Amino acid sequence: MKLKDIRNNRWVRIFANKYTLVLAAFCFWMLFLDSNSWLIHHELDLEIDDLKKNKNYYLNEISRDKAIMDNLNDSLELEKFARQEYFMKRENEEIFIIEYKEAVD
Repeated sequence: MKLKDIRNNRWVRIFANKYTLVLAAFCFWMLFLDSNSWLIHHELDLEIDDLKKNKNYYLNEISRDKAIMDNLNDSLELEKFARQEYFMKRENEEIFIIEYKEAVD
C-alpha cells in the first residue's frame, strides 16, 4: 500500500484528526493523570466503604455496651459482673480459677 492509500483509509482519517487526538489525550489525562482522576476517586470510594463498615461496627458496639451498662444498674448484675471480670469475692469465700490446657498454650 502506498502512503496516499493509507491516508485515505477511513479509520486513519478518523484517528489522525486533530480533534480526535486532542479528545483522546484529554480523556487519558482526566482518567489517569489528573489530581482528581478516576483512579483516585475509586480509591476514595473504597475508603468511604471501609469507614462506613467501621461506623456500623462501632455503633453496634456502643449499643451493646449501653445494654450492659443498663444491666449494671441492678446491684445483683453489678456483683455478677465484678465476680466474672475482676475475680472479686465476698468475705470468707474462696475462688478457684480453672485454666484449661488448650488456653494456656
